[in-house]
Amino acid sequence: RPWRVGAAARPDVALPCATQNELDADDARALLDAGVKVVCEGANMPTTPDAVHALQAAGVVFGPAKAANAGGVAVSGLEMAQNSARLQWSRDDVDERLQTIMADIYAACADTAKQYGKDGDLVFGANAAGFVRVATAMLAQGHV
Repeated sequence: RPWRVGAAARPDVALPCATQNELDADDARALLDAGVKVVCEGANMPTTPDAVHALQAAGVVFGPAKAANAGGVAVSGLEMAQNSARLQWSRDDVDERLQTIMADIYAACADTAKQYGKDGDLVFGANAAGFVRVATAMLAQGHV
């Protein structure tokens, strides 16, 4: 198991990016023992709920997939915008737009978590920010 690197490795960051549930509670404990400071998901739910709780309880910064892994979807949206407007953006233009989108996602997660008394809990912030965004849209459209 790649997450059981041992304390000698002293990883600062772990990036589970392969499959769902690849990082479990035992793996989280091994990473904690090794001194990990940040875990950021790069796949769809690669960290089990028990592992997420263990990491958060230990004060590890945890970037949930729905926020941290949004870059691919964002770039697809930018590509569709370019195509529909028959525009061609440079690599630097796309990267600048992506940087702004990802910074906005982080701010929404962090600010929402803080607003609801869960400062630093990016999982809660991502879930609550998404819920508020959908609820606001439903209210604006008269669906609620």
